[in-house]
Amino acid sequence: MIRITSPSRLHLTLIDMNASQGRIDGGAGISLSSPQVVISAQKSDVVEVTGGPILKGRIETAARKVLPEGEGVRITIEEDMFSHVGLGSGTQAALSAATAVNELYGLGMSVRELAIAVGRGGTSGIGVASFETGGFIVDGGHRFSDKGSFSPSSASRADPAPVLFRHDFPDWEIVLALPDVQGAYDANEVDIFRKACPIPLEQVQQLSHIILMKMMPAVVEKDIEAFGHAVNHIQSLGFKRYEVELQHQVVRDVMMLMQESGAYGAGMSSFGPAVYAVVDNTEDASNIMQDAQDLLDSTIGGKVMITRANNTGAEIKEV
Repeated sequence: MIRITSPSRLHLTLIDMNASQGRIDGGAGISLSSPQVVISAQKSDVVEVTGGPILKGRIETAARKVLPEGEGVRITIEEDMFSHVGLGSGTQAALSAATAVNELYGLGMSVRELAIAVGRGGTSGIGVASFETGGFIVDGGHRFSDKGSFSPSSASRADPAPVLFRHDFPDWEIVLALPDVQGAYDANEVDIFRKACPIPLEQVQQLSHIILMKMMPAVVEKDIEAFGHAVNHIQSLGFKRYEVELQHQVVRDVMMLMQESGAYGAGMSSFGPAVYAVVDNTEDASNIMQDAQDLLDSTIGGKVMITRANNTGAEIKEV
């Protein structure tokens, strides 16, 4: 039997949704130690998935895409993850299932090959890289000629984007708020890309400058003040600004609360509604968590937790 524990991820921002240089997408993100997807799997004569209901369909579909003809697998979801909240659960579920089949049947496929087989990573390479290595990741997007349009991963057949930079993320506290609303997905997500893009080149250039000359060095030098400043700044730039403006008012209020309550930086992951804050001590993290939870409890509901980065990627164990 195989057990796979895969990390969630924060997608901090897409970088270039202009395409004037012939490439689109690109992104920056952080792998998280929790929430996580945990599955166990063993060979079987049939395909069967039991356990948590949220990701059951995605896991079964992914397993079927890589199973050798005539073979089966029995998968138990031991720990489920929230869906359509901005944490990349779809990619982690699909890669976990595909990896389980790969290990059980000795297929010898790489993580990238598995991602292509199950159709993940067509816009962002962050989720695939989070599964493979964890850490803080910057990917280089896709050739516009290959992809052909501004579109989310769910509507893209492009291969996972190449990783340009990967570094262990510092041991900072990350406060994660999950307001009780869903982010954009499927047809709604496609429509948002169509309406918002292309993003003005000036904004793309400014965002690229912040990531290259502020955010990346801050990770290497463990400079939480510079990193937080970069996070705050990118919420009002490029495609991220559009994503934030589309959110429920409470999602924006939680982000503002975190920024004003002692976090070095706070932002929204992907299409939301997940909001995160970066803090350098447990006391501040606990206070921010409680303030954010109080706000959610008095409005739309939701859950707030404290987590940290995952710097190792998915864990694969024989049990």
